[in-house]
Order: sequence, then structure tokens, then C-alpha cells
Amino acid sequence: MREFLVEIVTDVPEGTDPAEVDRRRAAEAVRAKELAASGNLVRLWRPVGELRSIGLWRAADEAELHEEVLGTLPLRSWMTLTVTAVESHPNDPGRPDVTT
Repeated sequence: MREFLVEIVTDVPEGTDPAEVDRRRAAEAVRAKELAASGNLVRLWRPVGELRSIGLWRAADEAELHEEVLGTLPLRSWMTLTVTAVESHPNDPGRPDVTT
């Protein structure tokens, strides 16, 4: 599986019924747990004081990431995504093959 950093900005359309927003947000939390359990969602952060998220995601390729992973998020139609494919750096102290 490949890894991707994904920046997500969610913009709820003006005039959206608050009950619809609440329903989608609740469904989003459930779906995020499912994607974490399947190994697609590895980590998710929110920069302090900002209304955006940055996540580490896994998928076979970028097409699968968009279609079968991010495309299944209940808030997806309200999201703007920036996707960056990443790979381990040779000096990454978190690499499993690094010996001390």
C-alpha cells in the first residue's frame, strides 16, 4: 500500500439545514472509524486554531484513494482535498528497518 498526506478543508454550503450537517458529521465519524480499522486512515490531525484536517492515508494507488476511500466519506461533496503521495525518507527515525 502507498501512503498519502491529505489536507481536507470542509466548506458546508450556506443555507444547509443544520440537521443535515449533524447527520453527515455523525456518519463521517462512523466512516472514519471503519477506514481506520481497514488500515486506510492511519492518522488524522487538525492544526491548532484551524478548521482543516491533515491525515495520513493508505491505499493501493491514488485512484483507489479517491474512489474507494475518500469518495466514501459522507462529507466528501463539501470537501476540497490536496493529496500528496509520500514515501519513507532514508533518515526517518520511525522507519522499521532503521537500527540504532
